[in-house]
Amino acid sequence: MSDGAERAALQGWSEEELRLRRALCEIGKLCYSRGYIVGADGNLSARLADGTILITPAGAMKGFLEPHHIARIDMAGNAVNAGPRASSEKAIHLVVYQERPEMQAIVHAHPPHAVAMTIAGIDLQQPFIPEIIVTIGGIPTAPFGTPGTQELPESIRAIVKCSDTVIMKNHGSVTMGTNLLDAYKKLDMVEHTAKILWLAHTVGAKLEPLDPDKVKKLLATRAALGVSTVNTLENSCAVTRRTDRP
Repeated sequence: MSDGAERAALQGWSEEELRLRRALCEIGKLCYSRGYIVGADGNLSARLADGTILITPAGAMKGFLEPHHIARIDMAGNAVNAGPRASSEKAIHLVVYQERPEMQAIVHAHPPHAVAMTIAGIDLQQPFIPEIIVTIGGIPTAPFGTPGTQELPESIRAIVKCSDTVIMKNHGSVTMGTNLLDAYKKLDMVEHTAKILWLAHTVGAKLEPLDPDKVKKLLATRAALGVSTVNTLENSCAVTRRTDRP
């Protein structure tokens, strides 16, 4: 028996739980290595088949986690066992799981270019990049919510009902997926989009979204490409929230 399997047996973990605990650690390392999470920032979670949630612990550096560091909570946010204390931002995750029961994993990170765009007042929900337009559509920005209070998770509730990604103004991003890699992929897409727009902005370019006809043509390719994910340009998610200047 391997060390990991032996520890899992001692902890009473199922094969599923061991796999997800390891995946949370690996995605945490990836986020840390890419600079999407620094220090003890951010948090990640994955939902087990029984409905309970594995989530990174409070105050931990996400690049150095091991499976036994991960906390386990129920959908009310209560600890399931006597293990580590869950992230102080667990309410963000609970809101997403409540509103999007089909989603199985969440990554909350602090991608620097994406957060900078919200500080600069640049709306990433606008259509700039063809690949983003065809897949997730755009990236809505939620109004500022005070960390450590219920104000923060409630600031994203309406948006996550209709978008797989959201940036919390002056704070960070929340991306969700059918698994951890899917949630991480969307984080990659958010930060890559923001970096492209930041580079365009730094050379003095005027940020001009694609015109509606071009957007319509791009969205029309989704069916042929087999893309059926939630798309914020198709469902007009967060349109009424677009108060930032372009």
